[in-house]
Amino acid sequence: MTPRLLLTTTLLTAWGLAGCQSVPLHSLDLEKQTEQHANNGVPAPAPASMITPLVEKRETLVATGYAVISVQNHKTPAQQRLLAIRASKLDAYRSLTEQVYGQQLDATTTVADMTILSDTFRAKVEGVIYGATVVSITPVGDDTYETTMSLDQHVVRDLRTLYLGQLSARRR
Repeated sequence: MTPRLLLTTTLLTAWGLAGCQSVPLHSLDLEKQTEQHANNGVPAPAPASMITPLVEKRETLVATGYAVISVQNHKTPAQQRLLAIRASKLDAYRSLTEQVYGQQLDATTTVADMTILSDTFRAKVEGVIYGATVVSITPVGDDTYETTMSLDQHVVRDLRTLYLGQLSARRR
């Protein structure tokens, strides 16, 4: 197992299990009262385990993809438009995948004589999306298509559960 794969697996597992802790509400109230009394009446900030990611608070995820018509590899304008619509839909799927699973970033910086010679960044997105709904496909200007898609939060939870299950099965 490569170090990158091990790190990615560890981070995804920790991220997936971060919300699995249950805390009785009455013990939180007692802790808050104790901390508030110790801080001369000033309420203490919420514990980190109680803060949920912004993605979890939304009912649906929304993603938008774009594609330029004139760069599509076909001679007829009608086929170029169809290819641009397809490309903008794939870009929207990529954006949904980023929101559900995150991005894997790889960066390299080369320094010589205390000067940066090169800075390289690579991003990778990997995952499965199902149940997404096309909200709209709209021409933008004369040469671009925009596709907007949405994904229900319940499907997002299912996708993450399946993904973590696949990761754990691979390690066995």
